[in-house]
Amino acid sequence: MQILKKKTDKKTIPELPISQFKGRIITIRTPGETEMAVNYLQTFPVLGLDTETRPCFGKGGRHNKVALLQVSTYDTCFLFRLNQIGFPPALCRLMEDERIPKIGLSLHDDFMALHARSKFTPKNYVELQKLIKEFGVEDQSLAKIYANLFHERISKAQQLSNWEAEILTDKQKIYAATDAWACIRIYEHLEYLRRTHDYIVEDDEENLSEEGQG
Repeated sequence: MQILKKKTDKKTIPELPISQFKGRIITIRTPGETEMAVNYLQTFPVLGLDTETRPCFGKGGRHNKVALLQVSTYDTCFLFRLNQIGFPPALCRLMEDERIPKIGLSLHDDFMALHARSKFTPKNYVELQKLIKEFGVEDQSLAKIYANLFHERISKAQQLSNWEAEILTDKQKIYAATDAWACIRIYEHLEYLRRTHDYIVEDDEENLSEEGQG
């Protein structure tokens, strides 16, 4: 029986062992490579999805376009350098594929940002923020959901790095791949719990109040 917390205390996350993607990471920098990568991705039953954007630290409301699209299988993650290749037709085809569920978090925001590069109609997507709520869990960030389910942490150290750099560092690549891969892992574990009902949700605040009344 797995015990899920209704809310994860973010202060406890740094104490957890780190988890990261250990599969192949392939950087895509041309439309031709994009076509081959999408053909490969369309052979899988489920995909994890995430994006990265170069942060803006100045004032004035300026926003950068999405620089990176990560699409992961169980053991291979493709990093599409959108700031270098734009949004080729093959990516639109992948986004509109009705057969393959594509798993992500805050997908509405990702799609809005991606639409600044190309218009497409998203099809067959699973929003993890919505799915986790169905279990009575209030966590909404990827780091908290992951920690809640697996008692491991995902490093966010590269989140505010330069995603438009000419060459991404190994740390950036692993960070980006881990976020997309983690979406698959979360989705499949939640589907398992849904099938088996082998879980309970623990509310620490309620437990504390009950102990206090004793």
